[in-house]
Amino acid sequence: MKLGAAAAGLAPASALAAQATDRRLGYAIVGLGGYADVILPRFAECRHSRVTALVSGSPEKARRYAAKYGVPERGLYTYETFDTIRDNPDVDIVYVILPNGMHHEYTLRAAAAGKHVMCEKPMANTAAEAEEMIAACRAAGRKLMIGYRCHFEAANREAMRIARSGEIGRPRVVTAEHGFTIGDPTQWRLNRALAGGGSMMDIGIYSLQAARYLTGEEPVEVMATESTDRSDPKFREVEDMINFQLRFPSGALANCVSSYGSNHNRFRVVGDKGWVDAEPATAYSGNRLRRLKDWRTEDHPVPEAPQNQFSAQLDHLSQCVMTGAEPIVPGEEGLRDMRIIEAIYLSARENRAVSL
Repeated sequence: MKLGAAAAGLAPASALAAQATDRRLGYAIVGLGGYADVILPRFAECRHSRVTALVSGSPEKARRYAAKYGVPERGLYTYETFDTIRDNPDVDIVYVILPNGMHHEYTLRAAAAGKHVMCEKPMANTAAEAEEMIAACRAAGRKLMIGYRCHFEAANREAMRIARSGEIGRPRVVTAEHGFTIGDPTQWRLNRALAGGGSMMDIGIYSLQAARYLTGEEPVEVMATESTDRSDPKFREVEDMINFQLRFPSGALANCVSSYGSNHNRFRVVGDKGWVDAEPATAYSGNRLRRLKDWRTEDHPVPEAPQNQFSAQLDHLSQCVMTGAEPIVPGEEGLRDMRIIEAIYLSARENRAVSL
């Protein structure tokens, strides 16, 4: 099954920008952890988005960030007062940047408050939660977009274009490896209730996404193997490494790695006429492409983009809200990943292939 237009991720943002007004929609950032430090500075580069509210469990931290990013006192909320955000006309979109296990609750609360939602990946702890999030936003008449930043990153977009254009022939094999050595055993990523799982729910989703957006297909079968040292205090509740293979309707195969114990960030898609790869592939910056062309390996230039992946992602949802268009990575895209991830866990647990 081919990916739908929304999941394809190749529609130029400029097409929406041409329809959008000069208005800059207001974002409320929910959660002031490490990733908020990545996102917040990017509003300065946005054309259609601005930060107008902050939600944090620490009023002192919220005030400090508000002073830095120009957020007024009326735009500061705690988790207890979050629902009153419905009364703030300066907030159009709520961006949920919280541990995975909190995505479901705050997406539902944001929709109930009448706000559009950007939710970080993975979308939720389970596919059932993801379905409820989609239904809540649909019932409220609000957009739901998942923070798949790589769909807005220049190297990834160029790799998608090459893979789907026929320039390397018909895609036959994808390899995607993502991992890092995780540290502090007390962090939320190693708590099952907050994270929903281990490396697969965190860094592994990049391997899964790459396999899907490079082939442009949905997998029909998965086979997975887990390797975890349960004597390691870090892995009492969640998995370390999962290797999984996806089979696609065209016959293409993807061999993927997700790991909390090794450092790698790369992918390659091989066709019957050549290949394109990236290393690093999904970093915040500095992603690089290579190609096999006429039996020669050469660096492939990454086209210059009008915006970086973060500001482009923020502006995309704003443009969708203003024009009525659907995001290229809507809630349904996050649901697809959640269903596949659950099949990966089932396959690893029962040591068998699982049909999708």
